[in-house]
Amino acid sequence: MRSKEQVLEIVRLLEEEYPLADCTLDYEKPYELLISVRLAAQCTDARVNMITPALFERFPTLESFAEASAEDVEEYVRSCGFYRAKARDIVACAKMLVENYGGRVPDSMEELLKLPGVGRKTANLILGDVYRIPGSTVVDTHCIRISNRLGLVDDLKDPVKIEFELRKQLPPEKSSDFCHRIVLHGRAVCTARKPMCENCCLKGVCQFFES
Repeated sequence: MRSKEQVLEIVRLLEEEYPLADCTLDYEKPYELLISVRLAAQCTDARVNMITPALFERFPTLESFAEASAEDVEEYVRSCGFYRAKARDIVACAKMLVENYGGRVPDSMEELLKLPGVGRKTANLILGDVYRIPGSTVVDTHCIRISNRLGLVDDLKDPVKIEFELRKQLPPEKSSDFCHRIVLHGRAVCTARKPMCENCCLKGVCQFFES
């Protein structure tokens, strides 16, 4: 486990290395982010960004998604993988948002988790990026891998356990951006197969590098 000082240094170094900590999914409306995140499961953000312009042009409002059939949506999301399940969740989620929430994406974990296809990772992304709620912590595969390598968590693989452990350590106002930076770092440097430790801005505070 890292000390408080080491955690703050990790945060600082990531901020310095990746000053822009934006979500890599393209969206304009909160529900579009919700849909994009569902499409990104087992798919790259780059691929999702390639197909969503046509998808959002065909279904320009939340109501149009709610009125669509899953088959209608499938035609636009085939290249994302698991497209039938994703299309089904998107339509069901849109219907619930329209019927139960007046077309507004909820701003609480409890309500977000009621939506079809929404888990804690998606909910935290919405809470952090849309509503700027402190403490929102998105745990994806990059976060799982790098949190373990850095020593922020001790050999944990469960995303929920990692989320709550990181919540204890990270400054709440920096949690969301930290997770975005971890994704960028995981793609560029701390890759799954061959981490480029010698080029890593975090090597001075990394448990994996130390060992």
